Amino acid sequence: MASYRISQLAERSGVPATTLRFYDDAGLLPARRTAAGYRIYDDTAVEQLAFISSAKFLGLALGEIRELLIARQDGPCRTVRSRLVAGLETQLTATGTRIDELTTFAARLSEVRAELLQAAPAGGCGPDCGCTTGAAAASVPEDLPAAIPLSVSPPTTGTDTRQDASVACALDPSDLVARTDQWHSLLEHAQRREDVDGGVRITFPADADLAGRVATLAAAEQSCCAFLDFTLHLEPGRLELTVRAPEAGTAMVTDLFGGDF
Repeated sequence: MASYRISQLAERSGVPATTLRFYDDAGLLPARRTAAGYRIYDDTAVEQLAFISSAKFLGLALGEIRELLIARQDGPCRTVRSRLVAGLETQLTATGTRIDELTTFAARLSEVRAELLQAAPAGGCGPDCGCTTGAAAASVPEDLPAAIPLSVSPPTTGTDTRQDASVACALDPSDLVARTDQWHSLLEHAQRREDVDGGVRITFPADADLAGRVATLAAAEQSCCAFLDFTLHLEPGRLELTVRAPEAGTAMVTDLFGGDF
């Protein structure tokens, strides 16, 4: 049976080495180690990666995929199929809910657009211009912030807006895989990871370029996953990124940042 170093497996499978390391740490694709500590994989890893990619495309969380891999190794095919069906039924329900929400939001956007295309009043913007009142204001869903604050968190209104936001990601599967790889690439620079109430805190070195990359990626993530709450804290010597989510969104945080709550 052939053996592959992590760079060779990455080249053969098309899966970045950063993702392979993450899969190893998460227990999805365990690697053997050489005496020098290098990861070594065999031909079964290629087939397992194909299964993982298919399962991620279907929207399954890494914890669910891990259970399916165990079932594939130790049980009959019908066990895997039944578990896949259960997971897909959950995804179909969540997807249907998200479609309904987006359809409603699209209708609101059309209403706002129609309002704004009407003849504008003379003079500057004011309470009667339609930019911030009437149909325009009523068409902004409460769980979709119109802008992302510097803290990269949903606006505070006295209640936890994350609990009101839909626990679903607006990215399509291919973009979601790319986004996950971007996070895993950044996490290679992390110095520490610790679980906190409702999420995870990750410590990076206080590097200006790295801080900019983390902030940019966090802002992009919050725009497609409104239920996530990102807080950046920069002080001499370190940068802390805290990510929190409602209970139903912990699987997404685990997929992106590893570990369990």
